[in-house]
Amino acid sequence: MVSGDAAQAQGSVRVDVWIWSVRLTKTRAQAAAACRAGHVKVGGERAKPAQAVRVGDEVRLRHAGRDRVVVVSKIVKKRVGAPVAVECFVDNSPPPPPRELAIQVPVRDRGAGRPTKRDRREMERLQGRPPER
Repeated sequence: MVSGDAAQAQGSVRVDVWIWSVRLTKTRAQAAAACRAGHVKVGGERAKPAQAVRVGDEVRLRHAGRDRVVVVSKIVKKRVGAPVAVECFVDNSPPPPPRELAIQVPVRDRGAGRPTKRDRREMERLQGRPPER
């Protein structure tokens, strides 16, 4: 018997506990912080950490620079292993962007100081942003 099977008999569980249990976040504190910051939505509405989730609910999570859209298929109250965690939700997330398209942060040499107006305009031109007036 898997530890998640016993919990499925129950009707609901806190959203922060469920997010942590199915390994969408590394710690429960991160899951609760994401809820408080408004990065978690259940059924399209902002969720507080203590909000209940049930089987069939859609949970949207913005974590680590990525949007995750999952549908709850099994209720678990305790953290489970990765193979079991995958069975607890259906992942409808968009694929992550390729690494080449990720935003590249310009790096300045250490000790170069604050960029001048000319440097800033050149960085904006390289990033493809329109010049500010």
